[in-house]
Amino acid sequence: MNIEPALKALAAALHGEGPAVELSAGPDGEPVVTPVETPGFEDAVAVVRTSGSTGTPKATVLTVDALAASSMATAFALKGEGQWLLALPLQYVAGVQVLVRSLFAGTRPWAMDLSEGFTANAFTAAALELTDNIRFTSLVPTQLQRLLADPSADTLAVLRRFNGILLGGAPASAELLESARDAGLRVVTTYGAAETCGGCVYDGYPLEGVALRLAEDGRIHLGGATLAAGYLDAPSLTAEAFVEEDGNRWYRTNDLGALDADGRLTVLGRADDVIITGGVKVSAAHVQAELEKSDGVTAAFVAGVTS
Repeated sequence: MNIEPALKALAAALHGEGPAVELSAGPDGEPVVTPVETPGFEDAVAVVRTSGSTGTPKATVLTVDALAASSMATAFALKGEGQWLLALPLQYVAGVQVLVRSLFAGTRPWAMDLSEGFTANAFTAAALELTDNIRFTSLVPTQLQRLLADPSADTLAVLRRFNGILLGGAPASAELLESARDAGLRVVTTYGAAETCGGCVYDGYPLEGVALRLAEDGRIHLGGATLAAGYLDAPSLTAEAFVEEDGNRWYRTNDLGALDADGRLTVLGRADDVIITGGVKVSAAHVQAELEKSDGVTAAFVAGVTS
């Protein structure tokens, strides 16, 4: 995968020498760089499209300051900067962040070949090309599951060489995390969204400069320097998702959470995925996760039924 045009476009935008860009994949899987006008938003670098539970497309505008804050906080949490392996499509914020973190760190990222989809062989081949002693990558749980399903000696070796494997985009099962630990991998679970420049809560704790709170209805609110500027050409959606309270700006997620005594966040599921039983609101995703912790339960599905 040729990521040079994407790197150059992002570098120009970061230095104020070019317009904000949107990255996507062409028919051949190669990155496509599209300049985007962002009226009303200063210092915009990248536009990442996402959709909420309604499916309404939203173009999230990420600025220089937000991306810089995210990159610095990530480096602090991972105890250093290094070389990144790109294993995710560039239209997703986690893919964009691999390039952005590399630019801020002054390191050269390496992209795996995704033309045939994500495979263990392609990932292993790409990881073997890394030259820096300090190396990182970002994966989603399905990818890690594939890598750990009857892995070759070479795959295990390259996975163990990563100083950090960021795992986000979806909940990771306890079984998968245990398998990763047993294999000697340094996995860091992440939680966030395009609206927060990607993952901003690592292993349940907010990154440096990131604020976290729970609203009265249990929804997770995220604040701090990593917040996006808003949605392009969608002032009403921006006003609904980003709110100013007590002098702070917050992004109101649609996820429910719980905080333990140490302030560690557990994501319970989507606010629109709640079952009311006996007058009590129950998160279907949380019940599913608890069931999958049981011996002999490989996967579970939870849904409400009419009594």
